[in-house]
Amino acid sequence: MLLCIAASSGYSQGKANLTDSVHRLQEVIVVSKSMRNVIPSQQLQGEELQRMNSFSVADALRYFAGVQLKDYGGVGGIKTINIRSMGTNHVGVFYDGVQLSNAQNGQVDLGMFSLDNMQSISLYNGQKSEIFQPAKDFASSGSVYLWTRKPQFDNDKTYNLRATLKAGSFDLVNPSVLIDLKLSDNVSASFSGEWLSSSGKYKFRYRRKAVKTDEIMYDTTAVRQNGDVRATRLEAFLIGSMDKGEWMLKAYNYTSERGVPGAIVNNVWRRGERIWDNNSFIQGSLQKDFGKRYHLRLSGKYAYYLTKYVNKDTTVMAIDNVYRQKEFYFSNAHLFNITPDWDVSASYDIQWNKMDADMYGFVYPTRWNHLVSLATALSLGPVKMQGSVVFNYVHDMVKLAEAPDDKTVFTPAFFISYKPFRKIDLSLRAFAKRSFRMPTFNDLYYAEMGNSQLKPEYTLQYDAGIVYNHSSKGFLSEWGLQADAYYNSVHDKIVAYPKGAQFRWTMLNLGRVHIKGIDVAAHATLNPVKDLYLTCKLQYTYQEAIDVTNPADTYYRDQIPYIPWHSGSAIVQVLWKSWNLNYSFIYTGERYNQQENIVYNHTQPWYTSDISLVKSFAWSKYRAKVALEVNNLFSQDYDVILNYPMPKRNYRVTLSIEI
Repeated sequence: MLLCIAASSGYSQGKANLTDSVHRLQEVIVVSKSMRNVIPSQQLQGEELQRMNSFSVADALRYFAGVQLKDYGGVGGIKTINIRSMGTNHVGVFYDGVQLSNAQNGQVDLGMFSLDNMQSISLYNGQKSEIFQPAKDFASSGSVYLWTRKPQFDNDKTYNLRATLKAGSFDLVNPSVLIDLKLSDNVSASFSGEWLSSSGKYKFRYRRKAVKTDEIMYDTTAVRQNGDVRATRLEAFLIGSMDKGEWMLKAYNYTSERGVPGAIVNNVWRRGERIWDNNSFIQGSLQKDFGKRYHLRLSGKYAYYLTKYVNKDTTVMAIDNVYRQKEFYFSNAHLFNITPDWDVSASYDIQWNKMDADMYGFVYPTRWNHLVSLATALSLGPVKMQGSVVFNYVHDMVKLAEAPDDKTVFTPAFFISYKPFRKIDLSLRAFAKRSFRMPTFNDLYYAEMGNSQLKPEYTLQYDAGIVYNHSSKGFLSEWGLQADAYYNSVHDKIVAYPKGAQFRWTMLNLGRVHIKGIDVAAHATLNPVKDLYLTCKLQYTYQEAIDVTNPADTYYRDQIPYIPWHSGSAIVQVLWKSWNLNYSFIYTGERYNQQENIVYNHTQPWYTSDISLVKSFAWSKYRAKVALEVNNLFSQDYDVILNYPMPKRNYRVTLSIEI
């Protein structure tokens, strides 16, 4: 993708604070000894993240290179992420250092996570190249890290209070509040909550042409129905420091009721599907140094997810089911500093998942997952290397069917970077990694569809890249360029396949996908005149992701569905005193919505432009901010997913007050 950001953010009293802009930065892990990351992340953080025209985490991730976002439309529509075409289930999403998981379908709906209290979002290809971490952090093909803000207090303050109200199109009302409390010199607490309400109704144009004659078959304007949402998010965060260490404890709850808009097909404009969610978890971590050579990190989590799905559509069988998931997770990670330039780590994780439902034929699966990782990091002057291997053991149990065989898998990875010049910030980097993902409970056990003998889905990743950054005083204060070429291969891809006279479907290991791609990014920060700051960043992605499963298939070596060959994004931001002007642009090239790359399945390119104006105020000990946003500025008609029309031009206003 292409990304252009113009307006360095967070300059105070005329002095630039570049950490508020969008840069590729290395994540800070609080340990006494930590080797520099071999491959830095893509990252959005601080004020820059807050000023973007993004409503949720999913919206912000659109601006990262190599990312495809599946968006089914509206405020409450499901949003999932795919990194470098390997599939949503190969993406690990970590919330304050602990992975979010969904044993039922393997997908995390990123639309559930707000930016209201988010400090930074980081994306890593391969894995986070930091060896002091849980074993699960090594296990994904790509990772997204969501870090919520930690309490910070000015001078002698013992509390912070921020109240925000967002309102706009689709009858949107979204109040939120955040409170920080300084309980002692070593302990702080934070509480945040928000309520979201939207009718989800927006106008869209439905226009279809005959493929052969180009004759217009449909051309009408309609209103999107059944896209309403009511949601509440509550979080409590307790963090403390101790001698040579720190700890944290977090409780989270998200409840929602929302309609499922459904596809616009066969002249059907309204669906009868609704979903209720009640997701809760409590997690904690402790990190401590024991002397100069040994460091310990413990983390754990308990989660309970409830989903109620109702379909009252009279054209299909009525459905009213409740699904419950329980999860327990514990990790202990150990870092050993053998020499000043050589570190070794070992981690052991255990995860337990259980699911039940009130649907007919459900088998009540339970899964035990044990992971052991060994990793090392070595620095030899300008060369930095990291290697890891993960042992993964999975044991499933079911009540009403035969359990599949246990799975035992080893997945290695190797990262290297080379800095040829001491005084020039230029580096070459590369990595190779093997990873896998287990079939989900739906893949294995879904009634009349699951296949308990499915094998894991494997990926092989190869990447080589170059990055250059330069900083100086004056007009051009910072600029950089980076490029990566990569090759990924997905083996034993799990697909739904029609089988039997009654056209029932079953899950099989049939798929193989080869992926070639290039990511290019450039950014610059300028200070043309006093008090005026600009930052510009461009990103572009080219991907060829072809199906190589079976030469006899009509779609053999065709581009897989919904993966564009070309995509890009741009952000331009301008900061002048207390004013911010922000512009963002996203482009997705032509794609195909089915496996066969034929004219009937062709999907047109789409692009959107968003713009916002932000004014900040400060008096005494109070601060306030007003933001006006216009999204889809040119009112483009487009679908991210075929027959799921996206909103045309829409508006949002935000008022925030801090004490």
